[in-house]
Amino acid sequence: MSPTILKYKSYRFFFFSREEKRLHVHVTSPHGEAKFWIDPIVALEHNYRFSSRELREIQEIIEENLYGIKSAWKKYFKS
Repeated sequence: MSPTILKYKSYRFFFFSREEKRLHVHVTSPHGEAKFWIDPIVALEHNYRFSSRELREIQEIIEENLYGIKSAWKKYFKS
């Protein structure tokens, strides 16, 4: 199961229910997919097919929605 945290433009932000405990978010769109660490800072972990411009935009979206992403993570994993 992979709960969707946020949808923005063509991006879907989500996490997998059975994955590592370090806070992170996955992003997909028709153009690619990526994984970003959220804690202690927002940082790209891996990228497949997103351009540099798209990655900057995605990181900005994550930073603007950081509180909501962290809250969704904590609520889902009850930590």
